[in-house]
Amino acid sequence: MPKKDYYDILGISKDAPKDELKKAYRALAKKYHPDVSKDPGATEKFKEISEAYAVLSDDNKRMQYDNFGYSGIHQRYTQEDIFKDMFRDFDFNIFRGFGGGFEDIFNTFFRGRGFGGRREYSGPVSGEDLRYDMEITLENAAFGVEKTINVPRTERCRKCNGSGAESTKTCPACHGSGQIKNVRTHGYSQFVTITTCSRCRGNGNIVEKECEECSGKGFVERSRKISVKIPSGADDGTALRIPDEGYAGVRGGPSGDLYVVVHVKEHPVFTREGNNIIYELPISFAQAALGDEISVPTLKNNVKLKIPSGTQTHTTFRIKGKGIKNLRGYGKGDELVKVVVKTPEKLSERQKEILREFEGISKKGFLRKTLSAFF
Repeated sequence: MPKKDYYDILGISKDAPKDELKKAYRALAKKYHPDVSKDPGATEKFKEISEAYAVLSDDNKRMQYDNFGYSGIHQRYTQEDIFKDMFRDFDFNIFRGFGGGFEDIFNTFFRGRGFGGRREYSGPVSGEDLRYDMEITLENAAFGVEKTINVPRTERCRKCNGSGAESTKTCPACHGSGQIKNVRTHGYSQFVTITTCSRCRGNGNIVEKECEECSGKGFVERSRKISVKIPSGADDGTALRIPDEGYAGVRGGPSGDLYVVVHVKEHPVFTREGNNIIYELPISFAQAALGDEISVPTLKNNVKLKIPSGTQTHTTFRIKGKGIKNLRGYGKGDELVKVVVKTPEKLSERQKEILREFEGISKKGFLRKTLSAFF
């Protein structure tokens, strides 16, 4: 497995505080997010950035990474392998005084250190993402629109700033260090074990009084009005990411994101194919045979379309630039007008007579042309 320097990936120093870590992550995530960046390697870069932040934002994982590097986080060792690597030169018979077997000895040394023993996660946790389904018209999709939506979600409690506590005090068990140190003496040797404080879960402080606003949860349920800009060219299923507008994080973690999924309503006149729109134009037999100039609707206004004489049914005419703008800004689609020649269902006697006369003339003309080809 290739080694990675998480500090180098995020562009921060090893002693960078959490606020600097969070700031660096947000800047890089915004730059390389696949929905924003056109860089072909953006997806992998975004995964790498997210992986680095997930490790360094967790106090226990960060300590583990600082002590044992990349392999200490990702490679699965057996307990026996780890123990032997760190104490390969010791005579394990001296541990008989612990009263347990090899497993008990190992757990005594590494409890709460992230090597397979039980530990309680106490660091910040990112909030979950939120989805909102929005229905828009074809015109909205073509030209873009700004809409205000009402989103029910959890928000960080303003009174306690997400801590869940109205007041805290220094943990009496670890005296604010977040760790418990145990020293065992055997003959002339001393063995020191450091574990995460179980009382404060490594925070160094304990809640003296829970926040009354959020009942100690650190977040409250609220509805928030959010303005959403639908870009020109949006299609059915387009997902718009709005950062930090999802559910609130836990223990000071960042909020999740809001994803607005667009659904385009069926249009009474037009259908859409990619960036083109299709309009079906009914015309009469006379218009198809003699030609005509007809007013045709587009998404914005009406335009004149010339129908040449002799037009056959299902002929398609193209009106340039009257379609939908490409979502990424590359050009614009057209309007395709499909002509359908309508056959009249009810005719007067005079209309029938004219059509019979027309049919007779047509047959005579066809016969003359056929005979002239042979003689």
